[in-house]
Amino acid sequence: MTTQIQELWAFQKEALHKAIRKQGVQSALGIFEENLFFDKKHRPVPAARPLAPVADTHGHLASYKKTTAAVALTRAALAGVHMLVVPLDPVDEIPRKFVTVAACNTWIDEQIEEAHILLDLCMQEGLSIPEIPGYEDATQLLDSIYVVAGAHPYSAQAYVDAPKQARAKLEEFLDSPRCVGIGEIGIDFGPYNELSAQVQKQILINQLHIAQDRELCVELHVRDAPEPNNAAAHELVLEALRETGIPKQGLELHCYTDGPQVLQPFIDQGVYVAFGGACTFKRSDDIREALAITPLNLILSETDSPYMAPVPLRGQECETAMIMHTVDSIAQVKEDTGLVTRKQTYQALWDNACKFFVRA
Repeated sequence: MTTQIQELWAFQKEALHKAIRKQGVQSALGIFEENLFFDKKHRPVPAARPLAPVADTHGHLASYKKTTAAVALTRAALAGVHMLVVPLDPVDEIPRKFVTVAACNTWIDEQIEEAHILLDLCMQEGLSIPEIPGYEDATQLLDSIYVVAGAHPYSAQAYVDAPKQARAKLEEFLDSPRCVGIGEIGIDFGPYNELSAQVQKQILINQLHIAQDRELCVELHVRDAPEPNNAAAHELVLEALRETGIPKQGLELHCYTDGPQVLQPFIDQGVYVAFGGACTFKRSDDIREALAITPLNLILSETDSPYMAPVPLRGQECETAMIMHTVDSIAQVKEDTGLVTRKQTYQALWDNACKFFVRA
């Protein structure tokens, strides 16, 4: 791990343990009278009780600033989350934060081990993981932490500058037991990426071929330029998919934030669509319209934590536990179509996540 990051995480861990000794584990974890969530005015915001196990298919575990990864995992387990998929970028994120893939894997194992300890302490104080009728044998969250690895569009240039080294680093991560797919990879024409379209497309195609060769699923990051009615990034991704084909194990549009018209060509090809906190925002009618037309067998749920906390927690640092609010909103949108029940949506979100990532 890099020294600066290591010192920050060590400081956070020590501060947490000091708070536990002084206040007790619930208070240290931000839990009061069994409430996990509070709005900006510190009022409790109860989450709906899950009707099936819940999966966060995209959460950046190493990017929290206001909490620790172990705390986030503990709170997520207490909320009813049973699966987390962590995207990591071996080309950029690993050298910057962990130096080596091995160090990253060790860090994840350490966070899970500490979360076990925190969860046991919570249970000693009377808290428990929600019981879900019919899912008594579902795997628990701390046994279901997976990773997807890939060169994000932001690091595509590094992949071009040193292709052999970047490919070797990616292959090393893909060989690790916790890794179940490639992602997030794609095309980004947003304000933070100045790479040419062709560079981004070529690196996307390279990684799609790796997914094909290794029979891995893929999480796609696709962001259009901010101009109205601009869908150039999505069109370029479709162009790349026509050249490579859809990976056999499946393809997902991560954090979908556009309308139904942009989405339809992907649905037509059987691409999964992951919806996050943005689908709960007041002005996100176009996203909800896209969600409404997405077939039940193609929807997934995610947080993209620590970004885009859902309503009614918008503005806070997002964490995996907040997926409970997003999933309930997804279920409401699908129920409003008059075609499915809330329980069917909950069940589909869980079944789809298991099929896409675990394939057990």
